Amino acid sequence: MRRSLMIAVAAAAVVACGAPAVSASSMGAARRALASGGTWGTAKVVPGTAALNTEGEAGVGAVSCASAGNCGMGGFYSTLVRNHDFERPFVGSETNGTWGHAREVRGLSALHVTHYAYVSTASCASAGNCSAGGFYDSKSTGGPRQLFVVSETGGTWGTAGAVTGIPFTGNPGTFSVSCGAAGDCGAVGDYSNAPDQVQAFVLNQAGGTWGTAEQAPGTAALNTGEHAGLTSVSCASAGNCSAGGFYTDSSGHHQAFVISETSGTWRTAEEVPGAAALNAGGNAAINSVSCASAGNCSAGGYYNDGSALQAFVVNETNGTWAKAKEVPGTAALNVRGTAETGSVSCASAGNCSAAGYYSGSSFVHPFVVSETNGTWGTAEQVPGMTALNAIGSAFVTAVSCGAAGNCSVGGYYDVDGHAGTQAWVADQTGGTWGNAENLPGTSPGSPSNGNGSSIASVSCIAATRCVAGGTNPDSSGRQQAIVDSRT
Repeated sequence: MRRSLMIAVAAAAVVACGAPAVSASSMGAARRALASGGTWGTAKVVPGTAALNTEGEAGVGAVSCASAGNCGMGGFYSTLVRNHDFERPFVGSETNGTWGHAREVRGLSALHVTHYAYVSTASCASAGNCSAGGFYDSKSTGGPRQLFVVSETGGTWGTAGAVTGIPFTGNPGTFSVSCGAAGDCGAVGDYSNAPDQVQAFVLNQAGGTWGTAEQAPGTAALNTGEHAGLTSVSCASAGNCSAGGFYTDSSGHHQAFVISETSGTWRTAEEVPGAAALNAGGNAAINSVSCASAGNCSAGGYYNDGSALQAFVVNETNGTWAKAKEVPGTAALNVRGTAETGSVSCASAGNCSAAGYYSGSSFVHPFVVSETNGTWGTAEQVPGMTALNAIGSAFVTAVSCGAAGNCSVGGYYDVDGHAGTQAWVADQTGGTWGNAENLPGTSPGSPSNGNGSSIASVSCIAATRCVAGGTNPDSSGRQQAIVDSRT
């Protein structure tokens, strides 16, 4: 896959249904609807992107829903600029269940964008009020990646602005945005402040205005090895957020850390409690954070126990982080020694789901695990994936929960090692996970023309109301930005 499509695949999340002809019958569809409490429709090209995407490389990077039928999204498409194939970012909105036409992000000329720009993160606090962000290169900075943010207010997307406070040579590699209220968001990521030195940053939006990025408080003391980053942030309300990532200690070992914002002020970063005892091999990080309410969050990631990479989860309750723990059940699954939690979503305090992957006896498989009333259950391989994942290479990209015990999870798997990837989804209803299925309307492409389908993001706003976005090849092999809904 090309760089931009790999970004879409790695970025995150979900989709659904379909499979063998027998299960596509009306009786099979009815059984799926009954089992899941909702069905996924047929994936459709994001309105307006077909006209933008003249060169046939497009995908959704992030989608976020504030309420049922009211969502925002962003991604990328390819077009000719001075006879060269360049990538440009788009944003789009769903209002009362109908997607409007996507449009190019405004303000790119003022940023002096050259070869590429794309949206990789988005968050909507209320209907028509969202913020998004992403990466671009600029001739004014000589090539290193830059960050931009763009906000939607009252249903209208504004003009993109460069993230300030990061050196022009900062070349950021991670960026995550979450909004606790309309016009009040938090963002985190990383940047380089010197050769071979990487720092974590935090950034706030208040009253619709983005401030200046600053080094995450407390990381200067932690990050003695000069390589840190924040990978995920979640804001439960305006000025109340939690984020996580990694830093490097004086021995060159990566350690997991968390940092919280309270009433608009970022507190001092701290190593994840209990992580040092787990991380004997010196390679740990948080991949995902989700907050159900202020000070009540869960996070997940990975650590090295000295011989293998393992998955962990950790909970924050009333503003205090508990000790990290290995995801229950993954030790038995992870026989080949590579596992991690990739995505976490909390519907209410103490009621979350997490998803990731492990290397079993036959290569790589996705797992899901749920927390109920503050207690994590036992991880399990995503039901039905064995039948789909014949080649033994399947991954989760995201999970989202619309209500306690009602979530959707999805990702992609390799079809035959040649034709690319196929998007899949599985739905949880009443605490029980159903079987994984292919997303209706998507395909893995072909060896000659397709990169295949994948999902970058999913957002569930109610037990059976979810939206997912990603990429899929059309009949001519041109990659299109797609969106699908579960109702």
